[in-house]
Amino acid sequence: MIYDWNLAAPPAIAPGTRVLMNDETLRDGLQNPSVFDPGIEEKIEILHLMEALGIDSVNIGLPGAGPRAVADTEALAREIATNRMKIKPNCAARTVEADILPIVEISQRVGMALEAAIFLGSSPIRRLVEDWTVEHLERTTEKAVRFAVEHGLPSMYVTEDTIRTDTETVKRLYSCAIRNGARAIVLCDTVGHATPNGAYSLVKFAVEEIVKPSGENIRVDWHGHNDRGLAVANSLAAIAGGAHQVHAAANSLGERVGNTPMELMLVNLRLMGLINQDLSRLKEYCDKVAKATHTAIPTNYPVVGRDAFRTATGVHAAAIIKAFRKGDAELVNAVYSGVPAHVFGLEQVIEIGPMSGKSNVLYWLEKRGLGGDDTRVNRIYEVAKKSSRVLTDDEILALCERTAGD
Repeated sequence: MIYDWNLAAPPAIAPGTRVLMNDETLRDGLQNPSVFDPGIEEKIEILHLMEALGIDSVNIGLPGAGPRAVADTEALAREIATNRMKIKPNCAARTVEADILPIVEISQRVGMALEAAIFLGSSPIRRLVEDWTVEHLERTTEKAVRFAVEHGLPSMYVTEDTIRTDTETVKRLYSCAIRNGARAIVLCDTVGHATPNGAYSLVKFAVEEIVKPSGENIRVDWHGHNDRGLAVANSLAAIAGGAHQVHAAANSLGERVGNTPMELMLVNLRLMGLINQDLSRLKEYCDKVAKATHTAIPTNYPVVGRDAFRTATGVHAAAIIKAFRKGDAELVNAVYSGVPAHVFGLEQVIEIGPMSGKSNVLYWLEKRGLGGDDTRVNRIYEVAKKSSRVLTDDEILALCERTAGD
């Protein structure tokens, strides 16, 4: 039914490519200055929604931040271990032993390996501000990664602002980390500077110039921010360049304007045929995170926003209604939508407003088992045409009662 120009050229990401997702909602997502840090009960609920969505791994905190961070990180790790959840936990740490040691201790108490995401700044601009030399960063990397590995932690090595770091420094630092036992590397667009071409080129460089020459089996991750609105495009480009895993957060939470949005990555990976898990609880996950962090999902936000599958426009609604009449869910969700609502546990909604036609009114009444006689339809239609917005359900029902009493 659809001629797909998206398939007019070979796909940038080969069919069958395995893509992993790491959820940063409970760590980087909580660094957004407008969020509330949820209580541990809410964090555990969010963790189980991640599991239900088939998300592969989760950053459960930065325990070096203080006692509450330690307690919450341990509680989340214990929840995963006790319930034998499939999702794999990792923890953030600066490249100092004081940050890594709490991860070691939590891992031992819980009886579960926690991957240590060890990070430090690397870009020339950061080095200038901090008066750091590359030699200092290399020594710091060696000491931190070796400490983690010697204490039994899988090591994920991260440089901040990788996208603005020179090739020589990128090569030196990541090669050092791999030599000392890191088995995952994370390339970061910490300040949202990247374009898709930049993300692709950085990942390709790391794969060809660092990972392959090392001879080791290294997982390559991409961690991006959304300052230019390109986070999803950049993440897909990073996968095309060879990244195995993408980091993201629910509702694009995180520093400044946030991380790559997890829900939109899952939607796009599903529509591209790269993942196939049940995503019917996607909106529940986003709504739960919004409530727990005291943040709002914009009404026009893709897929999980209130207006994502609502229409009151006469032409659009008429076509959707005709598709409904044919009894074909895929047709309903394709005729005026690029995203099939039913795949994500949602449905198309027809409203009545100033841009509506009489077909909107008839369908609205039919869906609720109400009669659509001419008097009722005309009265609702006339009120809608004079309105400056979509009518509420209560307003339409009140108009139905008026016609019933006439």
